[in-house]
Amino acid sequence: MNFRLQPVQVATGSDDQESQLVFVDGLLAAVLVQLSEQHGEDWGKWFLEAGFGRINDYRPPIFADLDAAQAWIKARLAGIGDSAS
Repeated sequence: MNFRLQPVQVATGSDDQESQLVFVDGLLAAVLVQLSEQHGEDWGKWFLEAGFGRINDYRPPIFADLDAAQAWIKARLAGIGDSAS
């Protein structure tokens, strides 16, 4: 499984603009957004703004860092578990 992150700014309608497109084997799999200070204790964490295919989740998780987000995405693609780290 080949992962590639691409920094991008997303118009989320809030101060959350620093984002990463997540490509898996050349296909867009997810959009992760870093939460801004307006999110209090979750500031600096990463949120699954959009997931596609097996990455889609009706309860979008929040991750401590990009490594945790990538591990969760890999597990979802492998069909293992459904909760965030």
